[in-house]
Amino acid sequence: MSLEVQEKTHVRVVFLGAAGVGKTALIRRFLQDTFEPKHRRTVEELHSRDFDISGVKVTVEILDTSGSYAFPAMRKLSIQNSDACALVYAVDDPESLEAVKSLRDEILEIKEDKYTPIVVVGNKVDREDARRVCGDEVLSTVELDWNSSYVEASAKENENVLEVFKELLQQVNLPRRLSPALRRRRETFPKDTDFRPPMNKTNSCVLS
Repeated sequence: MSLEVQEKTHVRVVFLGAAGVGKTALIRRFLQDTFEPKHRRTVEELHSRDFDISGVKVTVEILDTSGSYAFPAMRKLSIQNSDACALVYAVDDPESLEAVKSLRDEILEIKEDKYTPIVVVGNKVDREDARRVCGDEVLSTVELDWNSSYVEASAKENENVLEVFKELLQQVNLPRRLSPALRRRRETFPKDTDFRPPMNKTNSCVLS
C-alpha cells in the first residue's frame, strides 16, 4: 500500500551562531521591522507566522537560539527538528565565523549527512571594519564547498534581511501547488506572500 506524500505546510527554521552576532536582531527586523542596538542574551525563543502562498496556508516557525553554547542538548534538539538552518556570524568578528564552521559540522553529524538547507549570513556589514573577514574565501567555501547559500546583511540598516528569509524558505519543501512559473522564477516568491517589500540592496562589504 502506497502512502501519499503530504505537502509541507509547516516549516521550522532555526537561527544559530555565536553570542552577539545579531540573530535576534535579524529576526526582529524581519517580523517587526525594528532594531534594538543593545545586545540581550537569548536562551531560546520561538516565533510563528502564517503565510498564504498561492492559496496554501504555510506556517513558518523561526527559532532563535542561544549563542552561549551552554545548552548543547537544546541546540541538538533544535537542529533535529529544523527544516532549514541560518548560520549567522558578524563580519567584523573572525571568531564568530569559526563558530559557524563548527555549527555546520554539528548539523551534518546530527542530521547524519542528510541534506539540510543551510544559509550562512554575514551580519553587520554596516560596520566600518567589516572587511576584516570578507573575501572570496568565505563566499567560495559556503557556495562551492558547502553547497549552501551565502547572504551579507545588516539588521541595523535593514539590508538584505528579506533575502535571508527568502533563501531559507526557497530551499525547503514548500507546497507542491506552487505554480511551475513561480518555481522557475525564484525571485518572485516573496511577492506571493505577505513578506515586506524588498529594500534597496547596497553591499557595504564587497567580496573581491
